Amino acid sequence: MHGAVFTMWMVLLTVQVLFVLRDRVAWHRAFGWFVAGWAALMAVMGPWVAVAVQVATLNTKFEDTSFLALNLADLVGFLALLAWGIALRWNPAAHRRMMILSTVALADPGFARFIAWLWPINPPSPFLWFLYTFYGNILLIILMAAWDWWRGRLLRSFAIGAAALVASEVLCAFLYYWPPWKTATVEFVRFCAKHSA
Repeated sequence: MHGAVFTMWMVLLTVQVLFVLRDRVAWHRAFGWFVAGWAALMAVMGPWVAVAVQVATLNTKFEDTSFLALNLADLVGFLALLAWGIALRWNPAAHRRMMILSTVALADPGFARFIAWLWPINPPSPFLWFLYTFYGNILLIILMAAWDWWRGRLLRSFAIGAAALVASEVLCAFLYYWPPWKTATVEFVRFCAKHSA
C-alpha cells in the first residue's frame, strides 16, 4: 500500500506536467487540489509505515530504529517544499521548481536501493552514509541547478529550497549515528509496539 501511494505521486505529478504542456492550465489548477490532498495522504501513510516496519523488526537482526531520521527528513522536506510550491503557484517558474524539488526529497529510497545492491554494507560514518543515501538527490539538485544556470534563470527560491533540503539531509546523516537519537527511537518504537499489540 505504501509503495502504491507513493508511486501514485509520480503519476499525479506527471499528469500535472502534461496538463501544462497541453495548455490545460485550468485543469492543472483544479486537479492540483486533489494532488495536494494526495500529499496529505502521504503525510499520514509515510510515518505510519515507517513506524510499523520498525515495530515489526524490533529485537531482530533487521532492527534499525535510527532509520526513522531518514523517514522524518524525507517527509518533512517533501511537505515543506510542497507547501512552498503551492504558496508560489502565482509564479509558474518558481512553482514548478518547488514541486519538482519536493519530489526530489523523496527520491533517496530508489537510489539507495540501487547502491545497496552494488555495495550492501552500511557505511561506517555519517559523511559516507550521507553520500551513500542521498547521492541521487544531490545529483538531481545539481542537474536542476546546472540547467537553470545554463539557461540564465537560476531562481533564489530554488537555491534556498535546495540548500535547505541538503542541510536537512546532512542533519539526518548525523542523527542516524548519534547515540541519543538511537536511544530515543528505540524507546519510541517500544512504546508504539506496546500500544499497538
